[in-house]
Amino acid sequence: MQQPYSQGKGSTIPLGATVTPEGIRFAVWSGAAECVWVCLFDGTRETRLELKPDGEGVHALSVPGLKDGTRYGFRADGPYAPEKGLWFDPDKLLVDPYAVEIDRPYIYDARLAARRGEGGDTAALVPKAIARALPAPPPMQSPLFDPGGLIYELPVKAFSIRHPGVPEQDRGTLRALKAPAVIDHLKKLGVSAVELMPVAAWIDERHLGPLGLTNAWGYNPVTFMALDPRLAPGGLADLREAVSALHDAGIGTILDVVFNHTGESDAQGPTLSLRGLDAQAYYRHDAGGKLVNDTGTGNTLACDRPVVQQLILDSLRHFVRHAGIDGFRFDLAPVLGRDADGFHKDAPPLEAMRADPLLGGRILIAEPWDIGRNGYQLGNFPSPFLEWNDRYRDDVRRFWRGDAGAVGALATRLAGSSDVFERDGTPATRTVNFLAAHDGMTLADLVSYAGKHNEANGEKNRDGHDENFSWNDGVEGATDDPAVRARRDMDKRALLATLFASRGAIMLTAGDEFGRSQRGNNNAYAQDNETTWLDWAGRDTALEDFVSALSALRRAAPALQDTRFLTGRPDEGQDIPDVEWLTETGATLDDVTWQDPARHRLVMILRDGNHQGGRLAVLVNGDRRASTFVLPGREGYRWCSAFEGGPVPGAAVPGRAVAFMVERG
Repeated sequence: MQQPYSQGKGSTIPLGATVTPEGIRFAVWSGAAECVWVCLFDGTRETRLELKPDGEGVHALSVPGLKDGTRYGFRADGPYAPEKGLWFDPDKLLVDPYAVEIDRPYIYDARLAARRGEGGDTAALVPKAIARALPAPPPMQSPLFDPGGLIYELPVKAFSIRHPGVPEQDRGTLRALKAPAVIDHLKKLGVSAVELMPVAAWIDERHLGPLGLTNAWGYNPVTFMALDPRLAPGGLADLREAVSALHDAGIGTILDVVFNHTGESDAQGPTLSLRGLDAQAYYRHDAGGKLVNDTGTGNTLACDRPVVQQLILDSLRHFVRHAGIDGFRFDLAPVLGRDADGFHKDAPPLEAMRADPLLGGRILIAEPWDIGRNGYQLGNFPSPFLEWNDRYRDDVRRFWRGDAGAVGALATRLAGSSDVFERDGTPATRTVNFLAAHDGMTLADLVSYAGKHNEANGEKNRDGHDENFSWNDGVEGATDDPAVRARRDMDKRALLATLFASRGAIMLTAGDEFGRSQRGNNNAYAQDNETTWLDWAGRDTALEDFVSALSALRRAAPALQDTRFLTGRPDEGQDIPDVEWLTETGATLDDVTWQDPARHRLVMILRDGNHQGGRLAVLVNGDRRASTFVLPGREGYRWCSAFEGGPVPGAAVPGRAVAFMVERG
């Protein structure tokens, strides 16, 4: 008899495969399945055992005598009506949503998407979950991260596959992060935390195979706890040991997680896990039974359902407990707060993370947009969520591109984006400032290409963002012209100096510190090749050293790491304001000069306690012409360059440059 449709109330019963001294207990949730089996594999031989209803929508069975390392999957039967969101098909082997390890990567095959009765059994095509007795969690420690620190976005394979300092057998895997050469590079840059692009096991989108392409980014997961065997051949231990090595160096680890969709895709996609267990409950559907697509990938997780919330929270806790993860960055995060009526900042999943004793103190970062109705939610996530700030990215790019009237927006971004984050008396910014990320042009391409060049993706350059606020200074792409190369180098340095001069957390994508290029490809998700693999042998070490100097300056200057909003007034007991905004002549910027469309120069003077009561000046010259900046003096103090290699005090600041001056008593 068909069970009534259930949205899933969540379960107080442990799910997944629990290894005990007596055997293994298997438990999986489905509110609509009529029958569920656990399938045990010994080589290619399969043994099916029917699970029993255990309450709360859980189907469970304890099997005595089974050991750690047992390979298994599930099958489920029930009504088959895809137009109503019912996909039960016992020919489809299903991966446990709570699997902590799988025996091989997911590989797309058209038979995985075949309709019931047409494609045959899929056991040979689907990875098997591996039951594991996880070790006792290590003692919990506070997250390693400074709210005003540097996040380093890192794609594990692309970062390490060509790194000469990584043992050859570890290249392309999480084990590479333990290499002393990698740790030394991160410490040189002053990285507060690495942000690992998705490491959970993913599947290629079905259109990539015929194009000869594969997914290089990992934003297409099937299950959420099992690591991709290509990145973690040793399973969870590889992640745990990498995190431990980074912690020993004082560096935190943030996981980029995808809880907005799965690789089961749209109605033509494969049946691999959630779809075959209870698609109606796990995915959002419209009133007509069609999959909602607020993600652009074909499906959207129903995060308003308790059973989905439980899966998300259990996955996050798993990585904190068993790998020591310091925090998470949530891809397309508005989906976490969506129900049928739209996004809610106090939605149960977001509230549950904030209140959870294990998760509430972790670093939580939202990508605050999706493609659904009212999907742009920058500034609307609750504290303590930090948020990727694309307004920072765009306004800084526009200023250095030379757009008229961009200086006011630049000042707002330098000061922490109070127009976005200063709400309801909030004292500090929650911005994550960035110039470039995995999605979009690299820093070097930003100053070398006026438009995107995504032809290699096989979609006739139709994919990827069309407006990048990029420029090419008269020559598109790579060039041997030394004058053009010199101008581009100045532009890269100006952009990087702006980033390190900005209040709030800052993020740098791996390789941008030494001028990586993707040849203008701003959507390189399908380029698992030298387009995205970092070229360590050919890197610009001078630019890398410049970034290292900027980072050291930022760490030494409390005013740059402070996340409190600026007021322009002295604090109690102080005689100088926390910020002054001046023209290059030393005059205070007023309403007229702020609005001058021809203004491309700016001075920001910050009170900075590390300089004996002095101040820190950030001098921004967005013009191609050099300019002499005049700074206000005080008796008993003098201005000097903040770090070696900066402009000489009193001299002209070069065109397209940012200078840092400190006032010392």
